[in-house]
Amino acid sequence: MATIEEQAARDTTSSTDIPVENPATGEVIAHVPDLGAEEIAAMAVKGRAAQPAWEAMGFEGRGRVLLNMQKWLTDNAERVIRVVMSETGKAYEDAQMADWGYGISAFGFWPKHAPEYLADENVKTAAKLLAGKKLILRYKPLGLIGVIGPWNYPLANSFGDAVPALAAGNSVILKPSEITPLTSQLLLEGLLECGVPEGVFQVATGRGGAGAALVDEVDMIMFTGSTATGKKVMAKAAETLTPVSLELGGKDPMIVMADADLDRAASHAVYYSMFNGGQTCISVERVYVEEPVYDEFVAKVMENMKGLRNEVSTGPGATDVGSMTFPPQVDIVERHVEDAKAKGAKVLAGGKRGDKAGYWYEPTVLVDVDHSMECMTQETFGPTLPIMKVADTEEAIRMANDSPYGLAASVFSKDVVRGEAVARRIDAGAVCVNDALMNYMALELPMGGAKASGLGSRHGAGGIRKYCQQQALLVSRLHMKHEVHMYPYKKGTTKLLQRVFARLNGRRKSA
Repeated sequence: MATIEEQAARDTTSSTDIPVENPATGEVIAHVPDLGAEEIAAMAVKGRAAQPAWEAMGFEGRGRVLLNMQKWLTDNAERVIRVVMSETGKAYEDAQMADWGYGISAFGFWPKHAPEYLADENVKTAAKLLAGKKLILRYKPLGLIGVIGPWNYPLANSFGDAVPALAAGNSVILKPSEITPLTSQLLLEGLLECGVPEGVFQVATGRGGAGAALVDEVDMIMFTGSTATGKKVMAKAAETLTPVSLELGGKDPMIVMADADLDRAASHAVYYSMFNGGQTCISVERVYVEEPVYDEFVAKVMENMKGLRNEVSTGPGATDVGSMTFPPQVDIVERHVEDAKAKGAKVLAGGKRGDKAGYWYEPTVLVDVDHSMECMTQETFGPTLPIMKVADTEEAIRMANDSPYGLAASVFSKDVVRGEAVARRIDAGAVCVNDALMNYMALELPMGGAKASGLGSRHGAGGIRKYCQQQALLVSRLHMKHEVHMYPYKKGTTKLLQRVFARLNGRRKSA
């Protein structure tokens, strides 16, 4: 099999191939096929044929292959990071930490925990007539899993879903974003080298039609992307009653209470709003600061913004904030900032598109914002930090919950007991206290959204069990040749059973 670099160098593209750009420069760096429904169907046949042997390898056999891939990622670190950078435009450190670093963790975590999370469970029952019978809950792989990945984290998100599906014994077809397909192709090369059998893991490059075709062919679909597209995936899956798990949009709030460590809060606000160019579903998208510390917090934010570099990343330490990845997203960021300015917001930093080739928007800080503005109510998904002054914590909680989204949030307070109490009142699937976003690194902790931010979760036991069918087993070990409740019905036996049921289950005493 040709390497991803060799494929990119070949001049054998057709008119139907998809050009892949480096968004930091606008340069076309590769072409990938735009697969159709027939090709997706053929991949599904191949995946189904390969799955039983993969399942039969057991947790230990599959685990060895996945741990080989963990070592492969370590050995090929620079190559992987460079490919991620080339198709996303992100800074070296963002590709290293969030994509490569997450991949290293995932390929080690799931082989270790899959046997624990998917172990047979012995179940005890309160049903007295089942005494002596063995009750078991087991998890069996669904078969063929479809993963539709996003463009912002082509390794972390796509393989964050694919690895547990593989560890559970499924075969997987990954449909990466047509914007960022090269990372998936590279890791396919690595997985094959590490012993994944042909057909167990496949990459289906293509536009939206390929994703729609994939939904029709698989036993379960995992989608990460916008809420609007997630609804379309769910509607498509409903036609075949295909189960879905969706990680969708977010408008993640940060609450800064009056007693917060403002230095820590300000540095987190800047870093986690600008990290990965702000293109993170659980980034800091809006900040609510209690009035007594608002001015000081804003001043500290601006200190953190000083000297922030927004350039093409050439390697470690070369820049801080890379380019944006998806061209239409730059238009959304620009629209949100212009809307805020028109409605009275003040720009303290940035506020306009970059003036170089590629897809750039300056790291931007907005103040004097409110909920009449799109930057506070709609998902911006870019390098912006809107900061709103609130009277007190109660107003901050109301504003934080005034959103159709509920993916993640953060609360900053030196009183961690009070901070946790506030966190428990936020309508979000994950809330950090005196931190942000780092919950995603705890693969033991479920990550899923509330409200319009999705269905189901990744990570934790639920993050692998969703790729399985629950099967209930009842094994009769001690039993009579003929059960007393069976035919023929007899009046005496029926009345006896009624008395026995009443005695075994207790009688409610009158008041």
